[in-house]
Amino acid sequence: MKRNFSGLLVLAIILLLSSCVAKRKLLDAQMQYRTLQNDSSLMASKIAGQQSTINKLQADIDALNKQNNQLSTDASNKVNSLQQNLQAQQKRLQDLQNLLDQQRKATSELKNKMINALVGYSDSDLTVTQKNGKVYVSLSEKFLFPSGSAVVNPAGKEALSKLANVLTANPDIAVTIEGHTDSIPIRMKFEDNWALSTARATSVVRILVNDYKIDPTKIIASGHAWFDPVDTNSTPEGRARNRRTEIILTPNLDQIYKLLEQ
Repeated sequence: MKRNFSGLLVLAIILLLSSCVAKRKLLDAQMQYRTLQNDSSLMASKIAGQQSTINKLQADIDALNKQNNQLSTDASNKVNSLQQNLQAQQKRLQDLQNLLDQQRKATSELKNKMINALVGYSDSDLTVTQKNGKVYVSLSEKFLFPSGSAVVNPAGKEALSKLANVLTANPDIAVTIEGHTDSIPIRMKFEDNWALSTARATSVVRILVNDYKIDPTKIIASGHAWFDPVDTNSTPEGRARNRRTEIILTPNLDQIYKLLEQ
């Protein structure tokens, strides 16, 4: 009987110990489970935070890419616009150069026409030169006028008739008549050198317009007195050169002006 009881006691102790061990293992397992759950929640929170950061970074990247694409498009458009403007300017400059070449050619041809028309006169009577895109026909005082007079003499009228023939054949030419004197004051019927130089210029204009029917809208008369000399007024020879009438011929520049205004 006593043996049986001892066996039962041992068995009970074994069962109790087994039960305690199992309960401890269960508790340990439950604690590990809760720890894993906490770790999992913490990890999930970190992943969510990192995903949010990734999403924000991706949004920033997308925005930067969009901005970069827009900047590239704007830059490309500006480059194309600049290239078009450059091409247009280059064409405009080329067109202007072509017109200037044509104008120089026309001026040179006009000079040759004037030289041919006025052939036979000495250089002391008149000269034909080309400068600044214009043709200058310079006639000396002694060739056109008696001293102190604004009445054109017969030899001068003959030369003006030959010049008028060229102007009639080239109606687009603008004509400026400039009267010039030396620095010696006038003491005859004219008030001063201004009056004499202007009167001489208008005398030439009247002959061209009234006698040779040159378009009056194409002619300008002006007097410069002695303030635009071509030589010194200190010598008789210099003063003789300064006493002159200049007929300045300018080919039509309308096309050049229009191109410059664009």
